[in-house]
Amino acid sequence: MVTDEVWKLPAIVNRFLSYRAAIPMAQEQIGVMMSILKSRSQPVENFLDLGCGDGILGAAILGEYPSARGVFVDFSAPMLDQAREGLKEYASQLVFANLDYGESTWVNAVQAESPLDAVVSGYSIHHQPDGRKREVYAEIFSLLKPGGWFVNIEHVSSNAQLSVDLFENHYALMRQAIEQRNGGTRTFEQVLAEYRFRPDKAANILAPVELQCDWLRKIGYEEVDCYFRVYELAVFAGRKPS
Repeated sequence: MVTDEVWKLPAIVNRFLSYRAAIPMAQEQIGVMMSILKSRSQPVENFLDLGCGDGILGAAILGEYPSARGVFVDFSAPMLDQAREGLKEYASQLVFANLDYGESTWVNAVQAESPLDAVVSGYSIHHQPDGRKREVYAEIFSLLKPGGWFVNIEHVSSNAQLSVDLFENHYALMRQAIEQRNGGTRTFEQVLAEYRFRPDKAANILAPVELQCDWLRKIGYEEVDCYFRVYELAVFAGRKPS
């Protein structure tokens, strides 16, 4: 299995959720996302978390705007189960949709919830071919209110192999440190090898952040920029004109 279908497997989901803790930058990325959304003159009243996973991005929005209505979309039932459980206190104001946004028909299923103040996505759209990425960005644009933001926390391609190596080494060191605190005994080399040969790696289709920002501008987004980047982890965003 070499496509993003692996994300429907509970074992892959659980491994990702445990590994994410190995990247402290993830919290910084979420902080940047919230800073962008808080730049709005009006509060976020409704939003979409696309490829939501366990709902970590939507949870951050609800933490700041607890009365907001949220739509959580993912094609992985195990991920949606995690999101439902983690956000059950907000259940009455949330919609969970088991949709594959790799197909353009996903927009029709959430159209009733638009227009949206914000669309956020994390570590998800990079699984789509580049042509489909551009289409998804345009579909998101159509769902936003004037002045609404799209913020993408994402894996992006690197121009230098050194950048790839530095990221992998950083990740493995963080993961090993967490394991050791919990009594683990694996070596750095073992952790690094597992990460490099992980079963979901083939599902990654990474594109340069500069190219993706250019796509957003051509679609019509403004204030487009890469607002944060460490190695292959980036936060880039754009706003629909008011």
